[in-house]
Amino acid sequence: MEWGQLAEIMILLGAALALGILAEQLRQSAIIGYLLAGMLIGPNVLGLIPTGEDVEVLAELGAALLLFTIGLEFSLRRLLRLGWVPFVAGGAQILLTGAAAYFVALALGLGSRPALAVGAVAALSSTAFVVRVLTDRAQTDSVFGRNAIAILLVQDVAVVPLVFFVSALAGEGGLDETLWDLGRAALLGIAGLGLLYLLVGVLLPKVFRLGGLTRNRELPILLAVLVALGATWGAHAIEFSPAVGAFAAGLLLAESPFAVQIRSDISALRTLLITLFFSSVGMFGDPAWALSNAGMVLALVALVVVGKSGIVTGVLRLLGYRTGTALATGLTIAQIGEFSFVLAQVARGEGLLDDDLFRLILSVTVLTLLLTPYLASAAAHVLPEAAAARRSQGGRRQAELACSDGPGQVVVIGYGPAGQRAADAMREAGVEHLTVVDLNPRNAVAAREHGIRLHLGDATHAEVLEHLEIACAAAVLITTPDPSATKRVIDLVRFLAPQAHILVRARYHRYQEDFRRAGATTIVDEEAQVGLQLASEARELLGLDGTKGDGFVG
Repeated sequence: MEWGQLAEIMILLGAALALGILAEQLRQSAIIGYLLAGMLIGPNVLGLIPTGEDVEVLAELGAALLLFTIGLEFSLRRLLRLGWVPFVAGGAQILLTGAAAYFVALALGLGSRPALAVGAVAALSSTAFVVRVLTDRAQTDSVFGRNAIAILLVQDVAVVPLVFFVSALAGEGGLDETLWDLGRAALLGIAGLGLLYLLVGVLLPKVFRLGGLTRNRELPILLAVLVALGATWGAHAIEFSPAVGAFAAGLLLAESPFAVQIRSDISALRTLLITLFFSSVGMFGDPAWALSNAGMVLALVALVVVGKSGIVTGVLRLLGYRTGTALATGLTIAQIGEFSFVLAQVARGEGLLDDDLFRLILSVTVLTLLLTPYLASAAAHVLPEAAAARRSQGGRRQAELACSDGPGQVVVIGYGPAGQRAADAMREAGVEHLTVVDLNPRNAVAAREHGIRLHLGDATHAEVLEHLEIACAAAVLITTPDPSATKRVIDLVRFLAPQAHILVRARYHRYQEDFRRAGATTIVDEEAQVGLQLASEARELLGLDGTKGDGFVG
């Protein structure tokens, strides 16, 4: 990368920052600002970035890293809990949307082969946009959010066969050659996933147990980034979807105790790359062309939104989902996605799409992406239970949050001697949903010996607490001895889980008032407790009764 290309990235990030701030000031999603920034400085408006090839590479990497963090969030067990229905819905959605777009294209006068290419382009939605919007609205764990993510993952897997399909439409090879290419890609993909499982699922847990790795907090992060980049590159090398490779790596790494902290520590890098991704997508927009063909563009945007949401709603209704949930899922993924650009470029290169049709597809895609935050907002409003939650909670963004372990969990922060005693006491008291978080990898061994799953992470980071579903907690026990860290955790917990009881260990008496002002419900004064315990032991040794003992201590 040359210095001039670095300047292009700085220009793009600067424009994204400025328009992102403006969008937030106008109470809109910052994503809209990123898109408009790319459109404004791209080759079709100001031309400050003429091609942006290097930006596109970084943007693709950003999309893959987003999928990696999604995998870290889900874990394999959590993915399996989704069941088979959303994945069946994903396959049905691709086929039905592609068929519907094919017939629409035929009605508009296209030939059968270009119409098939258009169908493939229209079948895909935007994983990166939808996940970002769902995350911002705390809806990734809602029923419709989980359904949407499952369908999007099926679409990402389908990118590779769709690329081969579009290429075959214009090629001279017959059906046999196309099937051979698809079969080879499938075998390479399976082999790559198998190798990834051996490296991440079998070898990596042994590496994590090495003393040198666990003593240095930075090394697990470097190892995780290496795994993410390696899986992305490896998937690209075997002509598989890089995003799916990154997601699979995150999914397997989620079983590691380091998953929570890794997700928190790479959030800054992910933010940088994802901002580049959104902005680079906006660079494809051509406002002048879209305005001169506004009637057709707007008509097709409406057709895409209504058609895709209607198809997904119908499929999920047939699979047994309620109308509100099915419609919310459909609205969430009712756009044309970023991988559609790949298919459109392949089809254009093969001569299936002319320049005007290519610009039409890009214009419709960018506009549907701009609508995505509003569609996600509308999705939440069509659910009766969401409306009831908003009325009862004053519209909090956690209204749609679905707790994977159910409400009422107890979170213990810190697993030193005090945290171990507290966790054991909670289990003996019959607490079923107990979550423990600690920054020291050595405490993970003690937790396994007691049958407790410990998450390695820094609880002073909001991302770590959000991953632990702190909003679902009934009680949070903070056992850390560091008063500054304890106060930071209290502040975060009180903001993220205002309903939770916060029980805090105060190592020194003088910190009690600070903790109480921060929002602690109960404070255990360690100095006072030591004094009382010493007095109790003295009474017993001296044979004093309660009354005399009180006088003795006083």
